[in-house]
Amino acid sequence: MGPWQHGSRRKEKHTMSSQSHDRTRFDKLVQGLRMPAMGAPMFIVSSPELVIAQCCAGIIGSFPALNAREEAGAPVMLEHWLAQITEALARHDAAHPDRPAAPFAVNLIVHRSNARLERDVEICTRWKVPIWVTSLGARPEVNEAAHQAGAIVLHDVIDNRFARKAIEKGADGLIAVAAGAGGHAGRQNPLALISEIRTWFDGPLLLSGAIANGAGILAAQAMGADLAYIGSPFIATAEANAHADYKQMIVEGAAADIVNSALFTGVAGNYLRGSLLRAGLDPDNLPAPEDGVGLRKPEDRAKAWKDIWGAGQGIGAVTRMQPAADYVDWLAQDYTHACAKLRGHLE
Repeated sequence: MGPWQHGSRRKEKHTMSSQSHDRTRFDKLVQGLRMPAMGAPMFIVSSPELVIAQCCAGIIGSFPALNAREEAGAPVMLEHWLAQITEALARHDAAHPDRPAAPFAVNLIVHRSNARLERDVEICTRWKVPIWVTSLGARPEVNEAAHQAGAIVLHDVIDNRFARKAIEKGADGLIAVAAGAGGHAGRQNPLALISEIRTWFDGPLLLSGAIANGAGILAAQAMGADLAYIGSPFIATAEANAHADYKQMIVEGAAADIVNSALFTGVAGNYLRGSLLRAGLDPDNLPAPEDGVGLRKPEDRAKAWKDIWGAGQGIGAVTRMQPAADYVDWLAQDYTHACAKLRGHLE
């Protein structure tokens, strides 16, 4: 058990554990983490190099399966990425038996519009990916495939209603995406969201939304989350697949530089004001999605993800571009400091 783990949580009345797995599998996966944190999968940005750096530094790394794309007729890129990650982590473990790498996760978009889902599920099953993160719909058959492969499923949700549905359909744990998260963010305050979920669910629970320093990780724990889910700060790392200007905007930005809009994908998301200006848009006068603007077209939505850059409200904590391992080192030190500071207040 890691030094940050405080033992099992007391079960509240009417709580419900995951129907497919108890907490044992999850607890075993996270017991060696350097701190209670997971790198969130970011569309386009998350690369194999970033995942490897995160895992070797002691936190869970992850990437969206759809980031691994290949031209028609070319070798399957997801196979290559999983081989690259698996082999790199095995080399790390052989060289550092005293501090093995953290596990990694693959994010699967399970909406029926994802034509690759069946293929990607088969690949993740064959490569024994230990953690599957599912998004945009809860699919019992995907959860069952993960369980047959010995994996756990964490499903991201933006409110308590979707959380219940995910667990009912066989997910093992939940990622509560609160207001302030990057990309497709929720709208609810994290205190309210975590509190509502914890009235009935005692299984694995992660919190996403503006977490970028050690105090944020500790706060997530205090609210009732098992792990903090951290994305935007990793955009400014050397391993991230992001434009240099994108990384610089993360370093220079703060919460006031984040704009929430459903214009680009039809779903509300948080984006960098600077990228909107760079694209010739007025961040303070964006048209409503229902106005039928061109960015609702599929080809324009794809371009939007390339040119309109997502980020969460916690980027004010990011002060420089650096390797992911250096950021994790700082995060671990800041978390230790936050724990000590709180302990001093309580004694």
